[in-house]
Amino acid sequence: MKIAVAGKGGAGKTLVAGSIAFLLTRAGYTTLAIDADSAPNLGFLLGLSSRESGAILPVSKNSELIAAKTGTAYPGVYSLNFTVDDMVTKYAVPTPAGASLLVMGTVTSMGSGCTCPANSIIRALLRHLFVERDEMVVLDMEAGVEHIGRGTAENVDIMLVVSDAHRQSLATAGTILQMAQAAGIPRTALVGNRVMDAGQEQVIRDFARAHDITVAGMIPFDAAVARAGIAGDSIKTLRHSASVHAIGGILDRVCQDLKERPVVRDDTGKNS
Repeated sequence: MKIAVAGKGGAGKTLVAGSIAFLLTRAGYTTLAIDADSAPNLGFLLGLSSRESGAILPVSKNSELIAAKTGTAYPGVYSLNFTVDDMVTKYAVPTPAGASLLVMGTVTSMGSGCTCPANSIIRALLRHLFVERDEMVVLDMEAGVEHIGRGTAENVDIMLVVSDAHRQSLATAGTILQMAQAAGIPRTALVGNRVMDAGQEQVIRDFARAHDITVAGMIPFDAAVARAGIAGDSIKTLRHSASVHAIGGILDRVCQDLKERPVVRDDTGKNS
């Protein structure tokens, strides 16, 4: 199962992605968490220290790796004939939360036809992770909408888009969901976050109904999340919190839906 988590900056997508990775690992699944944000902080939530997180060089900025994979003897010419199956073993970092972490960095050019070496490696690696590997993969995407046009989440089974009840956050979520559906992502759903009362939940559900959006579930406002963020605590300290409990319920429903209506891919990796 391959899950992408998106949303406006500050909406809580990293909390959702980190919680899902933690819960899948706790349930006994081998899980790879991918941080594809331009300001990566998933490692902190998964329990890495500032020093450990700071020592991770994103794939997109690893010039030595990029040169080794794509370099040729001719200046300005690079190879498209490279393998990526060794990169998880070499660059994924184990975390205290149980999931391994791969810091991807961002794809910086629009469209799948980009020919720069770094983007070619990222695209090949993501396709390998989503199509050819068997472990659970959770992708924490870049905040905002631009990443959808870059093909970062091609071949995922489902995209969860996180939003609170604020109008701007919901508008961004709606745009991401619309673009994801147009890009051919087979399952998309909205996750309400930091829901303080029935009124806020109704605002989110009304928005979803008006735009024909599936709602995966609601995460209540949780002071424990704010305290953990201030203290720099990992997701393991929140394992009994209301927020992680709610995310667990959302994950259960997603798993059941995919079990009942699995995504089928052809031999090119395309969803059908």
